[in-house]
Amino acid sequence: MPRSSTVHAGHFLPSLLLLLAGLAAAYVKELNVFFTSLFNVLPTLVLLLGGSYCAVYRRQRELFLMVTVYIAYFLLSTQTDYYRDHGKVREDAAVVFHLCCLLLPLLFGVYAAWEERTHLFQDMVARFAVLLAVGSVALGLEQSYPQTLLDWLAEIRWPALHGDWMSLIQLSYPVFFASFVLLTVQYWRNPRPLHAAQLTGLLGLFWMLPKTFILPFTLNIMCSQVMLMIAAAVAHEAYQMAFRDELTGLPGRRALNERMQRLGRNYVLAMTDVDHFKKFNDTHGHDVGDQVLRLVASKLAKVSGGGRAYRYGGEEFAVVFAGKTLEECMPHLEVIREVIANYHIQLRNQDNRPQDDQQGRQRRAGSGVSSVSVTVSIGVAERQPEQRTPEEVLKSADQALYAAKGAGRNCVVAAGQSRRGAIRTGEAVG
Repeated sequence: MPRSSTVHAGHFLPSLLLLLAGLAAAYVKELNVFFTSLFNVLPTLVLLLGGSYCAVYRRQRELFLMVTVYIAYFLLSTQTDYYRDHGKVREDAAVVFHLCCLLLPLLFGVYAAWEERTHLFQDMVARFAVLLAVGSVALGLEQSYPQTLLDWLAEIRWPALHGDWMSLIQLSYPVFFASFVLLTVQYWRNPRPLHAAQLTGLLGLFWMLPKTFILPFTLNIMCSQVMLMIAAAVAHEAYQMAFRDELTGLPGRRALNERMQRLGRNYVLAMTDVDHFKKFNDTHGHDVGDQVLRLVASKLAKVSGGGRAYRYGGEEFAVVFAGKTLEECMPHLEVIREVIANYHIQLRNQDNRPQDDQQGRQRRAGSGVSSVSVTVSIGVAERQPEQRTPEEVLKSADQALYAAKGAGRNCVVAAGQSRRGAIRTGEAVG
């Protein structure tokens, strides 16, 4: 099922910045000796560093994407170097260039969509076998029947679809288009920084090939940028795995610890706990329990007043208000508590989930719908002169949370104060 709701520009930002930087560098007409030397070795350096990073973390797909781009770079670089040194192209330049224009998008699309699903060693062998088979067939044809292969590649099969603007062989355009559609669907179904980098990288390769013999160092720069996009996406996803909770999408405990080290002198911390969650899980099952956690997380993520929500662990969440006072934060926490308590969750299996928010609201408004509601208890603490560290403030918020539980749950309690603003919006189920 599509997950378009999780598509956001942040997945594309690093890759787009690298693409724009590559385009800008490619159009620089005069380069000093330093940059000339750098661009000559840059693709190899990126492959060694990025490839080693992928190999250490067993990212087979990303590794073979880099290897595919580098092989195309090596083949085309041999041709461009000969062209710059002799002022003319080699005899086999046309067939090599056309083969790269056809096989590069083909292999890039195949490896980009080929997810790791089997044993890592078997997966690596299978990917290498595909690369070896395609490369061997292409090399054998190029060596044995160069002119016949060139004529077949350069043939215009669909004259009505051929435009004067086309500077590549006609066959390469449907291959690029098919790969682009495949990677677009892949990102739409599973939005990830890697899938965004693959899409952007394919666009970079599409722009690069026609400019290979026109703009100096275009090949070196863009191949390096595409490999950097893949390596950056791996790092981006590694960061997300370490700092973001997979179930709820909120920043996780490690991100909270890092944020607490950068708080100023004035801040408020709140601890939130789902009431009777264990009993709820035992009654309705872990799938519904996960649904409840995602619901609470989605509401806490929208807390106003400058708050930032984090998944603390289990059914506990933390909310950080930097530069705020207790009086400023309490109304916003009370609003969130009430929103969660008033929200009714329809019990359904995973195969019967609504397609969007509107359909979900229509189902919840229907008659005879089996639904449950949950409540949360919130403990709040403001930094005081006697509390020198955020950990001490968080401990005070946790103690206030226990006080909220003891006061009957479904309320907000500040540290060192009596119960505040408890509003019963319905009985918590479970």
